[in-house]
Amino acid sequence: MDGVDRERRRSRGPRTTGLQQQQLVALVVAAQRTVGPGHFVEVGARHLRGEIIMDGRGGTAPEHVVAERRGTLAVSHRPDCCLLGAQKTNGTRSLAYPDEGGYSLQYDSRPLPCLLLSCLLLLLLLHLLSSPSSSSSSPPPPPPSPPHHVPLPVDASSAGPAPPSLAFLLTGSAGDADRLLRLLLATYHPRNLYLLLLDGAASAGDRARLARQARAGPGRANVHVVGDPGFANPRGASTLAATLHGASLLLRVGQDWDWFVHLDAGDYPLVTPDDLLHVLSYIPKDLNFIQHTSYIGWRESRQIRPIVVDPGLYLSSRTDIFYATQKRELPNAYKLFTGSSSVILSRKFIEYCIIGTDNLPRTMLMYYTNMPLPHRKYFQTVLCNSPEFNRTVVNHDLHYSKWDSSSKKEPLLLTLDDVENMTQSGVAFGTRFSMDDPVLNHIDEEILHRQPEEPAPGGWCIGVGDVSPCSVSGNPDVLRPGPAAMKLAKLLAQRLTYRNFYSQQFN
Repeated sequence: MDGVDRERRRSRGPRTTGLQQQQLVALVVAAQRTVGPGHFVEVGARHLRGEIIMDGRGGTAPEHVVAERRGTLAVSHRPDCCLLGAQKTNGTRSLAYPDEGGYSLQYDSRPLPCLLLSCLLLLLLLHLLSSPSSSSSSPPPPPPSPPHHVPLPVDASSAGPAPPSLAFLLTGSAGDADRLLRLLLATYHPRNLYLLLLDGAASAGDRARLARQARAGPGRANVHVVGDPGFANPRGASTLAATLHGASLLLRVGQDWDWFVHLDAGDYPLVTPDDLLHVLSYIPKDLNFIQHTSYIGWRESRQIRPIVVDPGLYLSSRTDIFYATQKRELPNAYKLFTGSSSVILSRKFIEYCIIGTDNLPRTMLMYYTNMPLPHRKYFQTVLCNSPEFNRTVVNHDLHYSKWDSSSKKEPLLLTLDDVENMTQSGVAFGTRFSMDDPVLNHIDEEILHRQPEEPAPGGWCIGVGDVSPCSVSGNPDVLRPGPAAMKLAKLLAQRLTYRNFYSQQFN
């Protein structure tokens, strides 16, 4: 009997946390709100009526909705399986009626990635079946068009989980004030928090003008500008110090944001703010999106072993870094990682780096202070060496960039010739653009639908007539995702499959 019990325990797959179960329950309730009684969704070869039963293992299943007996959509509390409910298998009740046929149980022993992929696939289904609404009330359902699909009316404020809040750090230097303002308008959403940082190389007049213009729009109390920053050398530790400074200020001024997003003046969004918030609302908030690799290669001699000093840490003028004559050995107390400076990091991880009691972030900071380009290595090394966070890493920064295979020092400038590749990639941002390049106007017109000097319109913009749509603010929880949201969701679904999620960590 002991052998049988052990075999049964092994066959159930790894146990997961109550948080993952809650996420699954929340997603089921979201589906119940969208797929209501009287509306059919085609799944496989037959239709399901809007009945959702959540079956707890070994207990009585609470029935949230009981509709006509035309089939059921069943989701088990067991987080290690994905099923569309049918025959009784592994202790799960049969949820298909005899006169309607049934489905076979599709068991998947993969843990968290199975749930994540299921969530994102459900997101795609909801998006395909829904017609966005800009108000809190749903219009009457349109007449059925093709026989296999009936569009469903969706209340945009309640069709899914609450949208997350993002904390944006937008950084630039001398001459970047106008670029930061344009980047702010292209990414602006009332739910988010924004901190604009022009380093010490910019004039005080540019900084004051940026502060006035950034907060000039209606309801922009969520926009802040750093008043007295230091100098940030792009090759030295002062740039990393500026990033950590901005992250700490965002922790102080905002209490409820979920992800930290760092963008440079040369970055630009490839999805609308509504697209990004809509997709991120369906994934766990502890994930960290950061491109990383443990392959050092040529960097060992040029970026790892050299010892440098950044005068920007102690001088009130911008001075280039200088190299010491000695070189140091590679560490053996931890493994080094490198990658891109573009990151999307969870609030929990930012708190770990800024105010955490673990000494690893401070040790890494001391080590990287005398290394070239530490802002491309610090977060990667801390994440991948931390037992608490190394399983939350998604090896993608959600940015599109183009590199010269010969130098690989800086990404190449993106132009109109790259539009097709950028839009088909499904990523959220592009790196890097030159100032006022025509490709930015193309993105504003064709992707963001943004007018000059105006934010990208979204569900919160309710101005009508001759008034600018975003001059009147509505409910910030109402989202109107567009086609780019589908591509971003597809990209995340691919990245969060079991094979990609774990095989690409710590490479």
